Amino acid sequence: MMLSRSIKLFIPLTAALFFMPTMAAPVADDVRDAIITSLEPVLMGEAPKSIEATPMAGIYKVDMGQGRFLYSNASGSHMISGEMYGFSSEGLVNLTEMDRAAERKTQLTSLNIKNAIVFAPKGKSKAILNVFTDVDCGYCRLFHKEVPALNAKGVEVRYLAFPRGGLQTQGAAKMISAWCADDRQKAITDLKNEKSIPTKLCTDNPVADQYRMGIDFGVTGTPSLVLMDGTMIPGYKPAAELIEILGVN
Repeated sequence: MMLSRSIKLFIPLTAALFFMPTMAAPVADDVRDAIITSLEPVLMGEAPKSIEATPMAGIYKVDMGQGRFLYSNASGSHMISGEMYGFSSEGLVNLTEMDRAAERKTQLTSLNIKNAIVFAPKGKSKAILNVFTDVDCGYCRLFHKEVPALNAKGVEVRYLAFPRGGLQTQGAAKMISAWCADDRQKAITDLKNEKSIPTKLCTDNPVADQYRMGIDFGVTGTPSLVLMDGTMIPGYKPAAELIEILGVN
């Protein structure tokens, strides 16, 4: 039988208004212990971030961190890696992505805005885009050219560092220099325009922390855009499309 309802792969937390699963029951100690025992050879002594009941009877969600979830039976004898969906008036909703979005929202709420490179509109911001970026990424450079158009519509852009090659690369060193610069907006703009900037190192730079946050968020490429509700928009999108998604026309 073919499904006629749409599948929501990337959804904002507002989808919860349309899909309200029954409140998860507490997980019994024996169930939690059985699942943890089964995972011990894999986790090497570490514990999952959390184990919770799901709307599907007898199935438990195991949060492995970095946006990864397993789904286990009560005895821990069988587990599934993948996405869990639920039907709603909006279609087939990705509940796993809702969980990821909730975790992203929590981290973004606690983010110190002083650690981002912010391009803000004049007046009050109507929407905020958190952008994990790399200065050597072609699509990141293309996105940066869209920032004035986004600002003109009231969209605030907050750049977060995500050197794609890791923290021991020249790209990471460039980003540290940008985040340590006296004028960070100019520094990152120069880098995205393939200009050199003075090398600068400050011990309190947030590049490593933001890179690890990106990994936790499930970022695999740049630019990766994240709304304040935790919804992730992977890949480059032109300003006109983002303005429509954000509803700030």
